[in-house]
Amino acid sequence: MIYLAIGFPPAAKSCAYRMRETANQFINAGWDVTVVTIAQESWERDSGVDLTLLDQVDPLVNIVELPLAREDLETDIRLYDEDRALKPNAWVARLRVRQTETFPEPNFGEWRGALEQAVLDIHHEHPADLLLASCVPYVNLAAAWKLWEEARVPYAVDFRDGWSIDVIEGVEAFSRESELGRWEKKILDHAVSLWVVNDPIAEHYRTRHPDFADRVRVVRNGYDADSSPGRAHKPDPESGLVFGYLGTVNFTAQHLETVLNAWRAAREQEPLLANARFEVRGHIGNGAGREANRHAEILKQAEADGVRFGGPAAKAEVASIYAGWDAMVLILIGGRYVTSGKVYEYMATGLPIVSAHVVEHDASNVLDGHPLWTGAVGLDEEALTQSFVRAAHMAVETSDAVHAEAMAHADQFTRESLMTVAVNELIDQLAADRASGTSVTDTAVLAEKSIVTGGTAS
Repeated sequence: MIYLAIGFPPAAKSCAYRMRETANQFINAGWDVTVVTIAQESWERDSGVDLTLLDQVDPLVNIVELPLAREDLETDIRLYDEDRALKPNAWVARLRVRQTETFPEPNFGEWRGALEQAVLDIHHEHPADLLLASCVPYVNLAAAWKLWEEARVPYAVDFRDGWSIDVIEGVEAFSRESELGRWEKKILDHAVSLWVVNDPIAEHYRTRHPDFADRVRVVRNGYDADSSPGRAHKPDPESGLVFGYLGTVNFTAQHLETVLNAWRAAREQEPLLANARFEVRGHIGNGAGREANRHAEILKQAEADGVRFGGPAAKAEVASIYAGWDAMVLILIGGRYVTSGKVYEYMATGLPIVSAHVVEHDASNVLDGHPLWTGAVGLDEEALTQSFVRAAHMAVETSDAVHAEAMAHADQFTRESLMTVAVNELIDQLAADRASGTSVTDTAVLAEKSIVTGGTAS
């Protein structure tokens, strides 16, 4: 299998965990796996790297790193030409136009040629039976299409959060008639399967592409078992309860301020929280804006309220970090189309969970039934204040039995078990297609489905 997985370890990105488990499960199923990603140096200028993520990549996985990088994230001004240095905004605007001339995706469109050539070269050296494209970036789809067009290698797609749905705003991201819409239809018309992370996104695609509905699969993110502390927790109110957030700080500054205002009010109202701390761990921003933005300033200003920002955490540290906390704060963007991967990991700690997201959020569906969840109350400061208070009491009053029940609620969402099922289903689907002869190889159909731009099929 050729696995287009830009964001594969050691990239310090949340998608790296899903990608790692996917590759590992294909190895477990007896497949040879070649991962195509970008060089570590490219992630150093983007979201950073976490070398501990490589520890659990199966040694049989072959990783090909392409020398691709986001040009706009370069911070060495000695490499800037005069135009970029003197008129940076105009330079970026022209860059975006240039990038989308090759494929309609800002930041990544120009990678199309390199990705297409990479999969063709890999297939030439070691013929592939399947290509799996994980998006973003969506330019991976062009490479999947190229290999199918040239060599009829079947492909599947892992959209994760979807393409034609804006999961944050909950609206259509682009029309069916747009260039993006035509690309999506063409790709899905010929794909073996489509993976997405939750039911609302799956329903969007089943409705948008009814002929493809039976090939849409919900493959949830889940959590890695080694990220859970895996033991009963003993809080120490005398030394101060510790609440924690671990994840990418990708929510708005206003969202963060609302949570911190509620935290401050809760500390003032509840004696159990008078000397409590709130630790925030994770990545803030990327490129030149990493930890140098409004969010970092807000966290710094909140230090008087017991708030501490500890920076990113290596994957190998996660379990020990959770072991030092007494309650979790789940801060999420979006609504019913967003689940987040962290919700599963948070549940697996068995600790009380404060939800700081809109009520109609898919994370609420996942958390339903968790005995130590304070509930979804939206982003109202007073309601969040009371959630912090309830979580403090849960932390000190919960029995070991209830703590164990909370951890057990997450057992169904281990990433290994979820991905094992997904990979085996995909392999079975591929085999069924071959046995029935339903794989699309008709060149007439291929020509009909192609996007034509400037008189040539893309």
